Amino acid sequence: MSLKSKLPNVGTTIFTVMSTMSKEHKAINLSQGFPNFDCPAKLKGLVAHYMKEGYNQYAPMQGVPALTNSIANKVEHLYGKKLDPASEITVTAGATQAIYCAITALVHPNDEVIIIEPAYDSYKPAIDLCQAYTIPYSLKGPDYKIDWSEFHRLFSRDTRMIIINNPHNPTGKVLSEKDMMELQRITAGSNILILSDEVYEHLVFDEAKHHSILKFPELYNRSVSTFSFGKTFHTTGWKMGYCIAPPHLMEEIRKIHQFNVFSVNTPMQHAIAEFSEDLSFFEKLPAFYQQKRDFFLEKMEKSRFTPIKSEGTYFQLFDYSGISDLPDTEFAKWLVEKHKVATIPISPFCTKVNNQRVVRMCFAKTEETLSKAAIRLCKV
Repeated sequence: MSLKSKLPNVGTTIFTVMSTMSKEHKAINLSQGFPNFDCPAKLKGLVAHYMKEGYNQYAPMQGVPALTNSIANKVEHLYGKKLDPASEITVTAGATQAIYCAITALVHPNDEVIIIEPAYDSYKPAIDLCQAYTIPYSLKGPDYKIDWSEFHRLFSRDTRMIIINNPHNPTGKVLSEKDMMELQRITAGSNILILSDEVYEHLVFDEAKHHSILKFPELYNRSVSTFSFGKTFHTTGWKMGYCIAPPHLMEEIRKIHQFNVFSVNTPMQHAIAEFSEDLSFFEKLPAFYQQKRDFFLEKMEKSRFTPIKSEGTYFQLFDYSGISDLPDTEFAKWLVEKHKVATIPISPFCTKVNNQRVVRMCFAKTEETLSKAAIRLCKV
């Protein structure tokens, strides 16, 4: 049978490769981004409660009202933005599905989409499926800051969308209010859409604030923002997220969503809605993960790795140029084989050649796991 692939250059993701190698070599897995500790017991209890109460059939396509109302309340509390839950919020099967729906609904053949690299690996395949062009803007270490004048030079008459990720995976950098104002300035008066991937919105450290696109009215009117319950509640396996957009954009996104998954897990939606009534959980998350970051950095002080301090997310970059000249993917494979610690190289996040000697490590782990990993890494 002759088959022409729509994604001929896509293979197994680096996350699957490194997690598989981690199991094969019985290594400590600091590669794929998921916690190795459990979610709140109360949340699990609420899921069981709603299952027992019979909330087990299809939810409304856009999400159960209890949850969309809960999201609207949280957004107003955190960002001062009033939303219409019925027309501006859609609950999705994880943020990745929300991202896919937004891109495929709003990007057309021959459009150009600017992404900021290193970039999360789901962006480009979705753009490719739209027969559009990915235009990369490359961040340069160790500061990984955006030069907005340089960024602006990527614009053309075919620029349809810009994708930002804030806080940024894998660099751990956070966009400032000034950054967001610059983005607003350079896109003012254009038809360029913004897709804002904000799955780590609550994981911002050192007293910094998350400047959501929802706080900027001129940007919001042509933006889609995506969020993750999995990253927030330590439940990545539940695949629960949501997107927010003004009604004229959400109408198009729902056309894709309704034929993609239609609706998502009903009892979990009700459970998350009730659990989210206590906003203090969100307020405690920055300190919770900052403590883990600081603990890991302290344990790594005697290593030959140079940290590029994380400002947000639950990822920490380390420069290994003082250890090896190996390209990052080869170094990551060597590290898991010889020292039994799995990490993620940065080059798979890039379409352009990336010669930076940097790997990403996930610190969403117990202190016991982080300590054991650091002991091994300090021997490298």
